[in-house]
Amino acid sequence: MAENGNGAAGATSETAPPPIQAKIVSQYVKDLSFENPNVRKLISGKGDQPNIQVEVNVGAQRVENDLFESSIEFKATATNNLGTIYVIETVYAGLMKIESIPEESLEPFLLISGPTMVFPFLRRLVADVTREGGFPPLLLDPIDFASLYMRRQQQQQAEASKANA
Repeated sequence: MAENGNGAAGATSETAPPPIQAKIVSQYVKDLSFENPNVRKLISGKGDQPNIQVEVNVGAQRVENDLFESSIEFKATATNNLGTIYVIETVYAGLMKIESIPEESLEPFLLISGPTMVFPFLRRLVADVTREGGFPPLLLDPIDFASLYMRRQQQQQAEASKANA
């Protein structure tokens, strides 16, 4: 056993908070839509290179006691000179059991770590659906959910400042 300079045993293990325990209980597609509105135009001519606009948002909610849902709302719209090529919208979520987490750490955990854990499965879903829609698979780059969270916090603070001014 380690002792400090005055002969007393170290008490770090007795005073340290219990480690955070988190595990994914389930993950699932909450909502999914794929539209291919101009397939006839695309068959006769492919048109210009597509322009793909991507929108990502995250959300979280308590389901019960220590069970939480963390979700990613995703939308991609591909367009070119012929019009809309496709639109994919989905909400992909994970149900997580989280224990021993301080209340002030819960929101960042659910909006950063939760989406980070389920993102690879959303990425695969989006690639599979776009490929099955008859297009090259849309392969998403990794998303920095911490930056998204910080940006959201800054926007909320700016809005609160405007409201109070």
